[in-house]
Amino acid sequence: MAEVLVTGATGNVGRQVVLRLLSTGTAVRALVRRPESAGLPEGARVWGGDLSEPDTLEGALTGIDTVFLIWPFLTAEGASAVLEVIARHARRVVYLSSSGVSDDAERQTDPINQLHADMERLIEKSGLEWTVLRSDTLASNALGWAEQIRTTHVVRGPDIAATAVIHERDVAAVAVRALTDDGHAGVKHVLTGPQVLSRAEQVHAIGEAIGRPTRFEKVPVQAARQQMLADGRPPALVEALLASAETRPDSNLITSTVEEITGVPARTFRSWAEEHADHFR
Repeated sequence: MAEVLVTGATGNVGRQVVLRLLSTGTAVRALVRRPESAGLPEGARVWGGDLSEPDTLEGALTGIDTVFLIWPFLTAEGASAVLEVIARHARRVVYLSSSGVSDDAERQTDPINQLHADMERLIEKSGLEWTVLRSDTLASNALGWAEQIRTTHVVRGPDIAATAVIHERDVAAVAVRALTDDGHAGVKHVLTGPQVLSRAEQVHAIGEAIGRPTRFEKVPVQAARQQMLADGRPPALVEALLASAETRPDSNLITSTVEEITGVPARTFRSWAEEHADHFR
């Protein structure tokens, strides 16, 4: 089986993709910016490179057939050059997108969904065989609440529309099928968890998992902006996140795609919270 290049290999989803590919006997090359601190499992070939510098990708792509692409930036600027390098070497790409992308919208509801819509269009025009995974909110995003829960048992922040939060391992399981099986070319898979949950419900589920009462306290957007900037978050990221909180519409979307592709039902957020309870204690 041809070797697969995984970008974002040290992230929450990318690391799971690496692990699952290795478990299937697939040769994996992991693209990371800092190979010395990657901490990836034995068997993965760790390769240094940076998506912001397309010239650094040539060696990583040599001999590669398929690429799992996570785009780590807030705009699609520079993506065309990266896709050109990928297309010189690889045959197909599997891209991690957002379930919030609407094919019918001229402009998306917020900057993050707009980024993914722009990336999808570029990928479709790249000449590569492609598959898009439109993922709902990742459960692993809740790890950003860990310090607040450990210290105060209260999560304070801007609220956002409830969504069917999905376990990152389920996203990875579908990604591996798309990377290694036929039948996914030109398909946009929409991936969700089994239950639509608000932030307050997610925080409550974490509290149940750790055996301590926890709650979510909504903070006005302006106060959240001041705190996020004071915490050192990049201004562009702060504005993108707050735009999502202000403009993202409610969604009751639940799909059965995870089970249809993997044969296993999507995991609940409660199961995720129990697996990660030690992060919040």
